Amino acid sequence: MRKEQWESLQAIIRGEEGPLRAGLIVDSPWMPGYCGVSNVDFYARPEVWLDAYRKIRADFPGVLFLPDWWNEFGMATEPSGFGCRFDFYDDNLPTVHHIIPTLEDADLIERLQVPDPRKSGLMPLLLNLQRYVQPRLQELGEEHYIVSTRGPLTIASHLMPLTELLLGVKMEGETIHKLLRCTTALCIRWLEAQLENVGTARGILVLDDVTGFLSEEDYLEFAHPYLKEIFRSFPGLLHLFHNDTDSDVSVPWLDELGVDLYNFTHKKNIGDVRRKIGDRVCLLGNVPPMSLVKESPETVYAQTRQVIADYCAANGSHRGLLVSLGGGVPMGARQDTIDAFLRAVADYA
Repeated sequence: MRKEQWESLQAIIRGEEGPLRAGLIVDSPWMPGYCGVSNVDFYARPEVWLDAYRKIRADFPGVLFLPDWWNEFGMATEPSGFGCRFDFYDDNLPTVHHIIPTLEDADLIERLQVPDPRKSGLMPLLLNLQRYVQPRLQELGEEHYIVSTRGPLTIASHLMPLTELLLGVKMEGETIHKLLRCTTALCIRWLEAQLENVGTARGILVLDDVTGFLSEEDYLEFAHPYLKEIFRSFPGLLHLFHNDTDSDVSVPWLDELGVDLYNFTHKKNIGDVRRKIGDRVCLLGNVPPMSLVKESPETVYAQTRQVIADYCAANGSHRGLLVSLGGGVPMGARQDTIDAFLRAVADYA
């Protein structure tokens, strides 16, 4: 991200007057296929990774890509530190294999140790990649301004099957708390390691869809305290949160979490979300992501204009909005539909 883009993002989050802009969460589900490279090359060859980011900048100038220059191995990054096995594919995300098969294997949770991101799993490779590419980014006038982690529940859902995790919330609460204490500690250590590694980051992005599978009561016990611990560990930084499940269970609590920018599902009306949250948290949303794969450019244009209209009707202006998708850019998203999305934002502006 260039310095002026980072300053623009900060101004939008502060609710300042300015032109309406578009922001997109982009990573390996979309970029390798769009750029015509294999996922393995995208992960393993730094020059391929750099060229992919250069291409999307050339194709879509002016977009605020988030978190931008993201060093990641799909969902495998954080679970690898706990010893999960994973399989790589040329045309898809890595598959992560659970290390805790069932709730009956609670003894495995008791033996979990919090990984050291500087030497455990895939994380040291990504830290090395960050250091390797940083001088090249700076030659382009770019920096790492945001670092990221999967959230504690999402990491836990890759250590054990999601169904077992959710059953544990209801049946083995203390065991699940033990698990979440470990995954939360890793989130904090992983973010600290990246912040120290690049030295330029001024924001953190936490992605945790599994929070959306909980009732409000369970969210307040099994998600909120751990998310709060993560965000409060990084005062003074911008706090970005992604949860694009159909649930809005976390919405009333975003301000207490200290979230500055929230990305959420397209299945919630953006005007309703604005009213529920209040005016402090900036919204990143929420055109249907799969429209970029399945629909015509005309449909995407109309959907984007409708999202903007719904937001402005609820808010009185476009302040506090960064137009985006209800999630990240999906695998198979096309240039013509992304162009239509961006044209709708530009026409409003």
